[in-house]
Amino acid sequence: MKQSQLLIVGQKNELYTLLTQQFGQEFDFIGLEPIHLRSELKNTNPALVLLLHNSGTDLETLAYLQQELDDVPVVFAHESHDFQLFRDLVRAGAIDYFVIPEDLNGLANQISIMLARLQTAPEKEKQLSFKRGSGQVFAFYSGKGGSGKTLLSTAFAQTLKFESTAQVLYIDLNLQYGGGESYLGVETTRTILDLEPVIKEMTEQHLRNVAEKEPLSKMELLISPCDAELAEYITEDFITRLLRVCRRAYDFIVVDLPVNMDERTYTALVEADRIYYTTLMDTPSIRVFKHTEELFQKLGIPTTDRLEVVLNEVGRENELSRKDFERFIEYPVAAEIRRDIKGVQTAINKGETLRKMPKEKKLTPAAKDMRKWVVSMLK
Repeated sequence: MKQSQLLIVGQKNELYTLLTQQFGQEFDFIGLEPIHLRSELKNTNPALVLLLHNSGTDLETLAYLQQELDDVPVVFAHESHDFQLFRDLVRAGAIDYFVIPEDLNGLANQISIMLARLQTAPEKEKQLSFKRGSGQVFAFYSGKGGSGKTLLSTAFAQTLKFESTAQVLYIDLNLQYGGGESYLGVETTRTILDLEPVIKEMTEQHLRNVAEKEPLSKMELLISPCDAELAEYITEDFITRLLRVCRRAYDFIVVDLPVNMDERTYTALVEADRIYYTTLMDTPSIRVFKHTEELFQKLGIPTTDRLEVVLNEVGRENELSRKDFERFIEYPVAAEIRRDIKGVQTAINKGETLRKMPKEKKLTPAAKDMRKWVVSMLK
């Protein structure tokens, strides 16, 4: 069996020639045309696959590669922008999507990073970093204020970083008032708005220059400008472009969304791989959820296999039990976070996070529930 780090799958056209010339001296690679895929793939053993655009067959080829090459990451290259194809490929399991030649240097850099990590990481860490992360966007949303959405989204992102080797980014899209920085104990003069001047040609380097690091977990953050007037500069096109670059640079992107439904919130919800709807266990919350579900349907936001419910402040004092809740709401429950007034409120008042370090022994009930959820999700 031929040993090669990189497998390039594509027809021998201009795109193929450009990439093979670019990578000829940088990577150990072999090329394979799609018509020979079923007969020749078994003779290869790549660490990474670069799939080149072939009109009408991209999703089918990706599915076959994933079936035959278990746990091998697949990166896609195209000659032009196709946001619908990009979304379909990423949801089908592709790690990233590059437009050539404008993203040529970015592609080369990303391949170098991924091959280096795949060579040095233990098998379990490879799966956590690529198969289970691979540019996934998790959107936290609620139609009702006071559900604990921002606290849960920040704790979720930090726990993801503590419990895996993944590259994690937290984005606060509560553009008018913010909030995420308070729960994470971070102060910075840089905000997501600093990316606006370069959004049309934004690269990973621009993104990392603006992102702030949470000091304990080292996850990266894009903080809200906390300014209603400045927030108007952030458009739905900005959100689409931002998430596209984020998928390239990070394994997990956690987005905290505001309650109000506008073009930016809609765009983020459509782009997300999974929507976590946070709610309390009472009658008003169920009523708001029903209104939200109806709005999602009117706007064409897909929820099947994408939307899951997170029950917050679960305890004996709740008006409704989980069984009562499930009678009214048909979506799966992703997690239950216990009511933990003492532990949570103390951390908030001190400007501290719920977690302080990996493998922490003394965790509050809410932090334990969050860890249980994240670990089960990563399996």
